[in-house]
Amino acid sequence: MADTARELAQSPTLWELVERRAALTPGAPVLIEADGGRRIGFGELRARAERTAAGLYDRGMRPGTVVAWQLPTRIETVLLSLALARLGAVQSPVIPFYRDREVGFALRESGAAHFAVPGTWRGFDHTAMARRLGAPGVFEAYDTLPEGDPAVLPPPPADGTSVRWIYWTSGTTSDPKGVLHTDRSLIAGGSCLAHALQLGADDVGSIAFPYAHIGGPDYLVMLLLYGFPAVLFEKFALPEALDGYRRHGVTVAGGSTAFYSMFLAEQRKDPSRKLIPTLRLLAGGGAPKPPELYHAVVRELGCGLTHGYGMTEVPMITMGSPDDTAEHLAGTEGRPPAGMEIRITDAEGKPLPAGTDGEVRLRGEAVCRGYLDARATAEAFDADGFLVTGDLGHLTADGYLVLTGRSKDVIIRKGENISAKEIEDLLHRLPGVGDAAVIGLPDPDRGERVCAVVEQPAGATPLTLPQVTAYLRSQGLSPHKLPEQLELVDALPRNETLRKVLKYKLRERFA
Repeated sequence: MADTARELAQSPTLWELVERRAALTPGAPVLIEADGGRRIGFGELRARAERTAAGLYDRGMRPGTVVAWQLPTRIETVLLSLALARLGAVQSPVIPFYRDREVGFALRESGAAHFAVPGTWRGFDHTAMARRLGAPGVFEAYDTLPEGDPAVLPPPPADGTSVRWIYWTSGTTSDPKGVLHTDRSLIAGGSCLAHALQLGADDVGSIAFPYAHIGGPDYLVMLLLYGFPAVLFEKFALPEALDGYRRHGVTVAGGSTAFYSMFLAEQRKDPSRKLIPTLRLLAGGGAPKPPELYHAVVRELGCGLTHGYGMTEVPMITMGSPDDTAEHLAGTEGRPPAGMEIRITDAEGKPLPAGTDGEVRLRGEAVCRGYLDARATAEAFDADGFLVTGDLGHLTADGYLVLTGRSKDVIIRKGENISAKEIEDLLHRLPGVGDAAVIGLPDPDRGERVCAVVEQPAGATPLTLPQVTAYLRSQGLSPHKLPEQLELVDALPRNETLRKVLKYKLRERFA
């Protein structure tokens, strides 16, 4: 199976990958909806996507037409996206939780000629918003999709290196950036995930995050390469979603660090019963993973945990594998696949040796082509064509990547650099800490002071700053890195995709 998957990964376009998988296992299921259990097989997925492509063609969509869509995680969303891939259109997925400001920006910047929306979804009228924004070619694509005769279609695209995808960065402190991807960059990213996880036809995956996220095609490529299904969660909340995981026998779950923590919290309500009986692996990425969280998952959930490193610009950079050592799985982000170059440099771009912290720079097929804004593209790539990620870390002697923070997440206190992640990893080991974020706040005497913001589990005794600092001292943290301010919150602010902590909101609140 692995050899077949690696051969399929050479497909030049996403549509060819769909066709080749449909020919191999047409009757095998690929998508199962958690609510209601609707399902579709690989053969039907191909046939319906092509009929939808013909329906879109009848509406005037052609190769190169820019089509934006803002749709929840369900079968019709995947069908529409694949139909656009069959046409060779340029598609711009928009996270369904975004509202007027972000959606209007994405529509203007991408020059979308058509916009697919779900109508009224979860109490919000997306069609009305689209009209309010003056979006062109608005059509609803929730329960039904336009269909037509595939005989009208031009040949499918043969070139997988043309830009056909515009994804949007989160834009937490400014307008989002439109990230340019090709079929081949998405296939390369998904292949990294697929080969590392070593899954097979008997596995059942899960997509509990918005399919409009860069992780959507990442995961779909894995399903197409290895021929197993995934359960789609249109709405993810625990404990309500547990029935879907159990009923459909999910073996692989996850999404990001926040998802691991949520599963753990549910398991702790009844430690005597395995939360999801069929679950054997949690996997994800998109946010830092404290080592203690790895050990807690393995110990309490009774399954493996593999974590990776990716971003909108590069959907998969490194990924842990189930056969990695516990030390590697707990303390690193895994290894890069063949074809992904990782260079660790100083601030001027000079390469640094293994074990030395520096800027993480990337070059390879999975790296985006740049941004819609040419100036942003010029600033993001160095003279050797490496993407400057803004992340800090080092490579181990055996090729594993260790992330130590972000260049913008370094606290400078009295001229000394302090890694927020180092302190956060230690705080996750402290009883009474559910989650933690460490930020730097302006200080007239120190430049910045260290502030720990802690989310505690329900019913936990409130922590005090002396308790926190005494614990960190006992763990060997240098005195100059100790928090000088502690804030307790009911919940850390997070985004709606992979539930990353929004530190800028914490800085605004506590500055």
